Amino acid sequence: MKSVLIVEDEQLIAELERDYLEVNGYRVDIASDGKKGLELGLSGQYDLILLDLMLPGLNGFEVCKQIRAKLNVPILMVTAKKEDIDVIKGLGFGADDYITKPFKPGELVARVKAHLARYERLIGKKAVPNEIRIRDLRIDADSRRIFLQEHEVTLTTKEFDLLHFLAQNPNRVFSKNHLFDSVWGFDSLGDAQTVTVHIRKLREKLETGSARTEYIETIWGAGYRFRN
Repeated sequence: MKSVLIVEDEQLIAELERDYLEVNGYRVDIASDGKKGLELGLSGQYDLILLDLMLPGLNGFEVCKQIRAKLNVPILMVTAKKEDIDVIKGLGFGADDYITKPFKPGELVARVKAHLARYERLIGKKAVPNEIRIRDLRIDADSRRIFLQEHEVTLTTKEFDLLHFLAQNPNRVFSKNHLFDSVWGFDSLGDAQTVTVHIRKLREKLETGSARTEYIETIWGAGYRFRN
């Protein structure tokens, strides 16, 4: 049975989310503040975390950031704010997707199912050793680990998926919409702006410090290209 952690300070909303998820076969725990949510989230016992943005004690952004630094678990951020800056900021801290209040419970369950299924497919693939080496970058597809100058770089689930897709198709230009459909899937309810955020985060992690090699090029008016 898959387990979901709900971090939500509004009791009625948390209980509604829990009830619908339990009816659909998930084991659910609830944390009503950011500090407790962080503690439970870091325990590693959950397959997905449903994280509210506005929380007492510690806000959702900080909880997301600290969990993402340790774990690769899918994080679905729930927010009542519709401003793009909040959505982008949340994704920048490592959230895999977002959903805005008010939402239909059925939509929430569908989004949870989609992310769990996609994550399971990605980590469950078994194949012969599959490694990509490009200059100082080494991508181990089997262990889903990235090494830059032989130092491991921590990526979120979607950052890895995006980088791996680009590296598998070097020197090809992909539009943001193409990348979104290929990495997030046609059934995702996000938008192509997510790609821009994840490209920026990848560049911050791969093209800074002593390793200033440009791996991902922006082709203005067309999209992005991974340099071989």
